[in-house]
Amino acid sequence: MRKYVIMGVQGSGKGTQSEILCRDLDLVHIAVGDIFRWNVQQHTKMGAQVRRVMSEGELVGDDMVEQVVRRRLDEHDWNFGFVIDGFPRNGRQAEFFMESYDIDGVIHLGLSDDEVRRRVLSRRLCPNCGMDYNLIADRPEVEGRCDICGHELVRREDDTPEALNARLRDYNEKTRPVLELFGRKEFVHDIDARPPVDDVQQAIREALGLPDYKPAL
Repeated sequence: MRKYVIMGVQGSGKGTQSEILCRDLDLVHIAVGDIFRWNVQQHTKMGAQVRRVMSEGELVGDDMVEQVVRRRLDEHDWNFGFVIDGFPRNGRQAEFFMESYDIDGVIHLGLSDDEVRRRVLSRRLCPNCGMDYNLIADRPEVEGRCDICGHELVRREDDTPEALNARLRDYNEKTRPVLELFGRKEFVHDIDARPPVDDVQQAIREALGLPDYKPAL
């Protein structure tokens, strides 16, 4: 069983790299941000709280995050392991996680603040079918329209310069110390997130001692 944590500031490619790793190794991708976004879309009580916090560019409180992570991992559908994305984000969450679960490695995707801004502010979302786009590398065929359903694309509520600056500040102040905490156990692997997706995936495989990545033809 393999259990990994993937960390990195927004726009570093955590979701993409996690999905590739999970698909090839039959692991479960646990994306905390996706769980919260689902609650927002379904207009749950939790979703209302999350929507308010995200619109202000803040991070969801520790108690709620830990509750969501514990509930998700208690489902035990990860027979061969998991990759958790978007958690932990601070020292308290890291201590909770290390006390509760054994992990085999931490992947840290490194990216400069300027590159994060360039990537994140280029993201677009289809509010109808949920399809993601990036105006840098994955543009829609028709400007501003979803390729799947034709709906007008929008920017995520939390993808504004002001909200992004708040998240970058929070990440640098609170999340980087988590890497130091994990580093005491010597299983943090720093990966440059700037190269193409396939190259980053291969670098992750090499760092974790996994079989080479073979992109689909």
